[in-house]
Amino acid sequence: MSVRLQSAVGGASRRDFLKRSAAVAAAAQLALGRTVHAAGSDELKIALIGCGGRGTGAAAQALNTAGPVKLWAMADAFADRLELSLASLTGGGKVSQGSAEGLAAKVDVPPERRFVGLDAYQQAIDSGVDVVVDASPPGVRPAHFEYAVRQGKHVFTEKPLASDAPGVRKVLAAAKEARRKNLKVGVGLQRHHQQSYLETIRRIHDGEIGKLMILRCYWNTGYPGKSQPERLPGQTEMEYQLRNWYFFTWLSGDHICEQHIHNLDVSNWVMDGHPVEANGMGGRQVRTGPDWGQIFDHHFVEFTYADGTKMFSQCRQIQDCWRSVTEHAHGTEGHCDVSGSSIAKGGETVWSLRAPRGKKQGLGNPYQIEHDVLFDAIRNDKPHMEAEYGATSTMTAILGRMATYSGKVVTWDEAFSSELSLLPERLAFDAPAPVAPGADGLYPVAVPGVTKAW
Repeated sequence: MSVRLQSAVGGASRRDFLKRSAAVAAAAQLALGRTVHAAGSDELKIALIGCGGRGTGAAAQALNTAGPVKLWAMADAFADRLELSLASLTGGGKVSQGSAEGLAAKVDVPPERRFVGLDAYQQAIDSGVDVVVDASPPGVRPAHFEYAVRQGKHVFTEKPLASDAPGVRKVLAAAKEARRKNLKVGVGLQRHHQQSYLETIRRIHDGEIGKLMILRCYWNTGYPGKSQPERLPGQTEMEYQLRNWYFFTWLSGDHICEQHIHNLDVSNWVMDGHPVEANGMGGRQVRTGPDWGQIFDHHFVEFTYADGTKMFSQCRQIQDCWRSVTEHAHGTEGHCDVSGSSIAKGGETVWSLRAPRGKKQGLGNPYQIEHDVLFDAIRNDKPHMEAEYGATSTMTAILGRMATYSGKVVTWDEAFSSELSLLPERLAFDAPAPVAPGADGLYPVAVPGVTKAW
């Protein structure tokens, strides 16, 4: 069974859609505020699920769209995180990728619409909202997305969309149902709404560097800006892992999924398809203590696309090493620094979108634009479905993790059809966690050549 990148708009080709995206994004910003929700109500009520930093930022961006909007409900596994998010949104401070200044009047979340617990997402979705903004841990997003679609809600969901193949298949099934219900779905792969990427990839697709030969992409940084919370007295193992979700594969998918998906998504976009095979290596060389859970601190993957094109992928989270968060495409007629928006031939730059030193490009904030476009689609009943390419890029990252965890060559079909679920049978604070520390406090870590990863 194989999944191809699917059209973002009905039966239109994905490439045609991408060529039109820049114009659509710009037009949306002009049109917003002069339109009415297609269903007849001019105010859109929003539920925020997952009230961490990115969720708070996404909620602020949704509230910053033009037209009447209101944050109506909030849900999180933990009350303290919800209250901190609410204080940020009503206090007008800085939030992830934006600002909450002036938003207090758009927040109407009394105590009875603040839902806490592992089933809180259902209560928030059922509280009379129109749009769901989901920034919960990736492992639980498939269940949230499925429920929101079942209840007929438009959705903005952060990436990645799942942590395992069964979760990806659940998202794709729900996306099919969302299309049938004419629901609008946005996914937090904001580069698709970044003017520099839209223009650069259009040039690649128009053949400006010739036939593609090799792709390279990187998410090499230091330690992530995530805190490792102390284990509290009386805290269950499940609660500890949920609070420390980034460092457990069943919740985050590992950092190859949580961060590197952005670069892998760009490579898929350039190729207008997904890899058919992967092999790679990785491990834990520096982040080895129990506070770092069970994820690797470095991955290297060689992906192969259907036409034989290779994509070399690195992601690393180790201090004092070479840093790069970039994507590159090499063709028979030149090299494109995709993230840097430039094309070189014969060692000389022949095109660049870089602004002069000290000058801003004025291309807009893609984190805001992705919400502007989604809410415009909701208000004006425009086609908008990003779940399919979001799921495909999620599966690409999972494929890479399967290769590094197992040390084996893994095909797309093997990975996509995998029945290996990483989630617990029962998600509850008093239920057993999917992984448990040993007597030394260390969690089980994948061992290439031994671990069954699919």
